[in-house]
Amino acid sequence: PTEREDRRKVGSIGIPLPGNEMKIIDENGKDVPQNTKGEIVIKGDNIMKEYFKNPEANAETLKEGWLHTGDIGHMDEDGFFYITDRKKDMIIRGGENIYPREIEEVIYSHPAVSMGTVIGVRDKICGELPKAFVVLKEGESVTEEDIIAYCKKHLADFKVPKYVEFRDSLPQTPTGKIQKQPLREEEETKTGKIFNN
Repeated sequence: PTEREDRRKVGSIGIPLPGNEMKIIDENGKDVPQNTKGEIVIKGDNIMKEYFKNPEANAETLKEGWLHTGDIGHMDEDGFFYITDRKKDMIIRGGENIYPREIEEVIYSHPAVSMGTVIGVRDKICGELPKAFVVLKEGESVTEEDIIAYCKKHLADFKVPKYVEFRDSLPQTPTGKIQKQPLREEEETKTGKIFNN
């Protein structure tokens, strides 16, 4: 094996290609320590220069020569990068950042669950609260309270979904990836979209 092949780790997206730089930053654009979650940014000669005729997207994505990927992740002690979530999916509950993927992993580990996803729903007091959409395995029967209790065993209190909605199916792409945007749009159009509890 080549040196590059030896530098692989399970779950990692790898290390930057020669001529590229990557780092992890916080919401203020400051570098974060190793193994700390933040946004992955990259720069190099092979990185796009701009969006064609889209200054708003350029201003949001390209800052001081760095391409802001929108991916949340961390870098380990060996310089390997890992993607853990998408920035646009992050839920901010009372000033605390919640990455839905962490909640989704717990929900998927429940023996009765076939499929699930988590989005943020608006709340007057906290800003956003996590809401889980769950598809159960055939023949299984659990309640919203069961899922919440299960999550409480595995997550910090502020990460536990406030709401659980059971569905027969979830919107998916042709490749089987769950689509969160249709669920967000449904929540926005529901009567009483601002939850008061």
